[in-house]
Amino acid sequence: MRGAKRPLGAVMAWVRRQPPKVKAFLAVVTGMAALVFIRFIVHDHDNLFVAAEAAHALGIAVLIYKLTKEKTCAGLSLKSQDLTALFLAVRLYCSFVMEYDIHTVLDTATLAATLFVIYMIRFKLRPTYMVDKDNFALYYVVVPCAVLALLIHPSTSHNIVNRISWAFCVYLEAVSVLPQLRLMQNTKIVEPFTAHYVFALGVARFLSCAHWVLQVLDTRGRLLTALGYGLWPSMVLLSEIVQTFILADFCYYYVKSLVGGQLVLRLPSGVV
Repeated sequence: MRGAKRPLGAVMAWVRRQPPKVKAFLAVVTGMAALVFIRFIVHDHDNLFVAAEAAHALGIAVLIYKLTKEKTCAGLSLKSQDLTALFLAVRLYCSFVMEYDIHTVLDTATLAATLFVIYMIRFKLRPTYMVDKDNFALYYVVVPCAVLALLIHPSTSHNIVNRISWAFCVYLEAVSVLPQLRLMQNTKIVEPFTAHYVFALGVARFLSCAHWVLQVLDTRGRLLTALGYGLWPSMVLLSEIVQTFILADFCYYYVKSLVGGQLVLRLPSGVV
């Protein structure tokens, strides 16, 4: 086991010594390699979206375990959970009125679990909530997402309110994790269950991004045309990429912590 860890540890140490530009290049190359690998082993790329939902659900299950067994919500951002519930509720509405499918069922279950987490933090475990550390102003993301949705939304035949709502939940999902990252930046120390949850989010976002990118490649760009005209198709893809890269830095330190055998993740200054 130690022999297996040493080469990986050496690689992580080498990456850590590289300048930021080299790290960014390595991250892009790694992401592209992962996409190529997934493209060859996953034949139905719609399964990637289901896998992304499953990873998100697994992350929430870890949170529920922490809240019910550990009896503490320390390290968790209530504001991130509020944003998650908001974009899930809007997406669920859009799913009901625009395209009812398996994603509707998955979103319903995820929203119910998220509301339970919110209830536990807001009421049952309020004394352990780090309200002073959870200081990200929600209007910094909600207002820009709403304005962007008004300006850039699908050009389909659906009702204009439904199209704007669809765009709003896409944009809001991309940045919903920012309050959680801000809280972790304030504390600098992330306990295991919270780290597992955020890493699960990172995996979910990567799989969702891979789903869209591979769908675009497989259809040779026709999928973007099917989404409508104007800037909307590009914004959908950009939102998926943005939410993946937002969590990339944290995921790097999470893997590094696991390789080093550390149960508690310590984030250096400037991370997230």
